[in-house]
Parts: sequence; structure tokens; C-alpha cells
Amino acid sequence: MTKRMITANLLAWFAEHRRPLPWRGTCQPYQVWIAEIMGQQTQMERVVIYFQRWMAQFPDIRALAAASEQEVFKAWEGLGYYSRARNIRKAAAIILREHGGELPREQAALLALPGIGPYTAAAVCSIAYNQPVPLADANVERVLCRMEDIAAPPKQSAVKKQLLQFCAELLPPDNARDFNQALMELGALVCTPKNPACAVCPLRDGCRALAAGTVSLRPVPASKLEKLDIIMACGIIENQGRVYIQQRLPDDVWGGLWEFPGGRLELGETPEQAAQREITEETEFRVTGLRPFAAVRHQYTRHRVTLHGFFCALADGQAAEPTLHAASQFRWVTLDELERFAFPAGHRQLVAKMRR
Repeated sequence: MTKRMITANLLAWFAEHRRPLPWRGTCQPYQVWIAEIMGQQTQMERVVIYFQRWMAQFPDIRALAAASEQEVFKAWEGLGYYSRARNIRKAAAIILREHGGELPREQAALLALPGIGPYTAAAVCSIAYNQPVPLADANVERVLCRMEDIAAPPKQSAVKKQLLQFCAELLPPDNARDFNQALMELGALVCTPKNPACAVCPLRDGCRALAAGTVSLRPVPASKLEKLDIIMACGIIENQGRVYIQQRLPDDVWGGLWEFPGGRLELGETPEQAAQREITEETEFRVTGLRPFAAVRHQYTRHRVTLHGFFCALADGQAAEPTLHAASQFRWVTLDELERFAFPAGHRQLVAKMRR
């Protein structure tokens, strides 16, 4: 199968099987940008839900630039990696100030914006502006590694360069928009990580891995990092029908999000002891009556986190004004008001359990 045939077959398949994703209707640069950032390490079904909600709240760059950080975090809540949301907001302000509210067309100008790397810049240039720029996300890497039967991990710099070169050779100069989306779509729907549908693949006649019987071995996986288990505890402090929350410091992990005071267990500590200690260290509150509420679990990057939540109350005579050592500000809020604040995954699970 020639490269021209590969391109033609792929575009014909895409014309028939493309999913009606909401940003594909007009390929507006702002929408493409947001969708690509949201799509990093997130399943497409969730991206669609968050994207539609985001566009209802922030329909354009001007609306996004005018939003507060907390409004942006709340809209992003649940997608994780909150630095992405922070960078989107920063980039919107720069675009409004320096580019007249329009996302730049040039890769160099896009790369100068916070949170936009080579892949996102290539996606905006090719999908939004139909420029002949190759791009390779995980789906594209998988398709091309199988097409070329590459026996090395795609994240290796030499392999990544090879894949982009192959993609550039296939790329039709006048229809990069559909071609790049078609490659990604093929990886998402047909050339899947497990049990790929090779029998219906439009590129099967040119797939070297299929011919060699190595489809299940491609792409070669990178070495997996061992997961680290972390045990944490926090205190849900109650006072006069309200609970205490505090905002994490800007340069901290999950900076700008809200939480219940807490942290990791130290050697030999029980979760209850850790919650008591962390409350004292972070707020100087004296609390009493710690009682177990719930233990929740979540994962991020290399970590498996178990978070133990404890209800407690201010000690008699204790003022409701903390001395903050690990937060930028605090609030005493009702249960209903908790919904207005963005929390990290574990604390958000505790909030959900409290509301139930």
C-alpha cells in the first residue's frame, strides 16, 4: 500500500465513521485548544461532558480571561492536573492582551503561551487552522508504531521523531485538519490498545505489524514506574452548623484548591493521631471529639492515596479564627456552600459523602 493510498483510505474511513464531537462542527481555535487540553489523559466521554459545561460558562477567550481562578478551578474540578486549568486562564489573559483575543496561528507564538507544548500547538495549527503540521498523541503513536512495526517505545526521542516524520510524509498539505483527526480517531475506535479491530481497519493492507503478527506487541511499552502508597488523614471541623475549609498555598501541590486540614501519617502514627497533629500544625486550633467519618481512595501519577476523614469540634473556649501555616485563606461554610469550592479528588469524595 503506497503512502498516497494510506492517506486516501484513512480520509475515506474518517468521512464515514467520525464521531460528532462538539468542537468538530466549526473547529473554532478556542474550542480546539480547550478540547485538546481537556483530552490529556482523560477519556473522550468525560471530555465531551466537561467541554460542553465549560463552553456554557466560558463561551470565548474574553469570558475565560474575566473569570476568577476559583471559577475556573470549579469548572475543571474532577479532571485533575489543575495546573492545566491555571495555565489556560493565564494564557487567556495573554491572548486577550497581546493577540486581540484570537488564538495565534503561528506555532512559535502558541508555544510561548502557558501550558501549550509542541503537541497542543500542532493540534491548534492543524485542526483549527488547517496548517500542514503533523502531530502524534498516544492514539497516533499506536497506529504508526503498528503500521511501521517499530520495536521501541514511542516516547523515545528517536522514535518520536521517526513517527512525526512518517506522519508528515502521509499528511495531505490541503487537508491536515481531517487527516490528523482521522489518525487519532482510528486509534480511538479501531487500532485500540487491546483487541484492535484489524479486520475492519482501512490501513490493514499496509500494516507491517499485522503482516508480522506483532500487533499485540506494538507499541512497545515504556518501563512502568512502581505505584507508591500514601496514607493521609484530615479533620472536618464543625462549629455552629458550619465546617472549616482552607485554601492551599499557590505554589503547593493542588495550589489554590480548598481542603480540610490534614496531611501524611508520620512513622508510628494512627490516622486519628495524624489528623489531630495536622490540625494543630496548620491552624493552631484545639479540637476535641475526633470520630471516624470515612476513608476514601484515589490515584494520581505514581501514587495510590488513602485519605481518612475525621469529624471533630472546636474545644471549649477556642476562637474560630485560625493561625494559618499551610493555607492562604479560610472559610467556615455550610454543607450546601461546599459545592461552590473546588477540592482535590480525595477531599471532593469526602464532600460527596457528607452531602449524601
